[in-house]
Order: sequence, then C-alpha cells, then structure tokens
Amino acid sequence: MLRSALKSLFNILYPKTCVVCKNALKEGSFGDVICSQCYSKIKKNRPPLCKICGKPLRDRRLKAVCSRCQKEHILFDRALSVYAYEGPIKELIHQFKYKGKGYLDKILARLLEDFIKQHKDTFLYFDVIMPLPLHKSRMREREFNQAQVLARHINSDLGLAFSCENLKRIRPTTSQTELGGDERRKNIRDCFKLKNADQVKGKNILLVDDVLTTGATCSEAAGVLKEAGAKAVFVITLAN
Repeated sequence: MLRSALKSLFNILYPKTCVVCKNALKEGSFGDVICSQCYSKIKKNRPPLCKICGKPLRDRRLKAVCSRCQKEHILFDRALSVYAYEGPIKELIHQFKYKGKGYLDKILARLLEDFIKQHKDTFLYFDVIMPLPLHKSRMREREFNQAQVLARHINSDLGLAFSCENLKRIRPTTSQTELGGDERRKNIRDCFKLKNADQVKGKNILLVDDVLTTGATCSEAAGVLKEAGAKAVFVITLAN
C-alpha cells in the first residue's frame, strides 16, 4: 500500500511524458512512452508497394517495381518496410539511435513484431536472421548496434539461427544520410566482408536494419551474402 502511494506521488511530481510531443502521458498510452495521438500519426506503408524496395508506388501506372528500382541493380530480393519514415516513427528512431534512449527498443521492436505476426507465413521462409553490422568505430561512438537490438527482439518469436558476427563492416563510411544516390553507392562499396561462407550457403537470409533509404547499404551487404552462396536475401526495416 505504501509502495503504491509512493508511486502515485512520484507520478504526480514527475509525470511521464510522450517522447515525441512531450505532453503528459495518460493511462493506456502505447508502451508508456508515446501518447495515443502521436501513435495514431505513425503512417503505415500501404499497397501498392514496390516488390523490390517496399516503398509505396507513387505512380500507380508502374507495374510492381518503382522507377528507382528499375534503374538500379538491387542485390537483395525484396525489402519489407512497415512505416513511412516521417513524423513520430522518425522521431522515435532518431531518439533511440542518437539520444541515448535505449529503452525505446521495446516499442520499436513491438511495431516490427506486430507486422511479422500479420504476415507469419512469409517469415517461415527464412533460415538465418542477420542484423546489418556497424563498423567498430561507429560501434564505439554509439555503444550499440540498433539493428542488432531489433533483430534480437524479433527473433525471440521467429526462432531463426542468429548471426551477428559473420558479416563484418571492414571499413568506416560516411553517414549515408549526408550523401546522394551515386555517392551512397561509392561510399559503401566493398565495405562488407563475410567470415564464414558455409553459414549462409544455400540459406534464406533475413537482413535487419532500422531504416531503408536508397537501399544501397543493404544491397551491398546482400551482394556479399549471395556471392558466398546465400539462396535469397530479404530485408526488413521499421521504415523507409
């Protein structure tokens, strides 16, 4: 009883606030970190979607593949992205990666897990789950790999072979957010290396990252995996 009273007093003195809009959270807020109003503004990607990169097709006259993917040589088989990278989801990911709010891993993973549950049959196809690796210098700077954190969460339900040491990023790269399309591809060229090809040979790989922009980084990683004999490489991200 005393503990309950102290908790109530603490909540009055230090009320929980939404990490997006900073307003006080009401009971029943999603994950106790985001208010229902901000949560309702998270925009799902709706069909028709490009069957390669997973981005919504703005030009509905296109047949299944967006104009970017028609021009680019994409090496992964398909990307699945749940949300549009804007508004509250963009803010959640930014605070998780760059603002030290590691506790947001649970809500972000839950958003991915809800999507996976809705498309359970698709995920029976995979043998190995693999987070996109960070270079050791970026790992020291950030202290964690957001893709690895998300991959571990979603794999608690999927139960796939988990591989986070085999694929390595062997040289540092400039942040892709600062670069254009051609510069992105040059920036990440030959930056991945696989330690053990036998672990991926003949396997269907699920590559995990937080955000897919042009897809250049995931495509480069997929190329290394396929060169080592991977049967198929799909990508899943929170947003694109």
